[in-house]
Amino acid sequence: MRKIRIFEHISLDGVIQSSGEDNFPYENWTTPYRTPAGSATMVEKYGGRYDLLLGRRTYDMWSGFWPKAPSSPMADGLNAATKYVVTHRPESLGDWGPFEGVPDIVDGVRRIKAKDGADLIVSGSSTLTSPLLEHGLADEVNLIVYPVLLGTGKRFFVEGTPARAFTLDSTGFSVGHRAQHLQGRWTFAAPEIGSSTPDTRTPR
Repeated sequence: MRKIRIFEHISLDGVIQSSGEDNFPYENWTTPYRTPAGSATMVEKYGGRYDLLLGRRTYDMWSGFWPKAPSSPMADGLNAATKYVVTHRPESLGDWGPFEGVPDIVDGVRRIKAKDGADLIVSGSSTLTSPLLEHGLADEVNLIVYPVLLGTGKRFFVEGTPARAFTLDSTGFSVGHRAQHLQGRWTFAAPEIGSSTPDTRTPR
């Protein structure tokens, strides 16, 4: 069975949106922190062979950029990957292939995940992250945390996402030209969160 591995560039207050849609005022806010070393780290984390699981908006945005990008390990990997796109209008997808439309996010993703093949990388695609977590379809979460508060924008966890516990497998730091940002890798090996009596001994 294939793994679903989520990678998100995220602010301290949980925002993963970087596009300017819906009047978001901080388009491409991660750009000042990007470096060649950081890109190399992402290529390494993605692995040598992978496919993509994307929301429709992310596919449309990426299809306008990556096919025209100069050859690089990141561009070559993304262009070669099979793109599984969650959309109700698969007939209107562009020509950034190979691709396959996925009309149902739960049953469709389960079917794809059950196939033999490369792991599935999810990035951007804010409409996918919460359902994948809610239905236990994601195997791994990688968060690249930036030292910035945005206050608005689409978040990684939407309100009402069921409580989950995670196991932190690894951390690391990448140095940008303005600051360091934290990279954390979580998996779902820990038990569910339970309630307990608050510890009143620790000042809050």
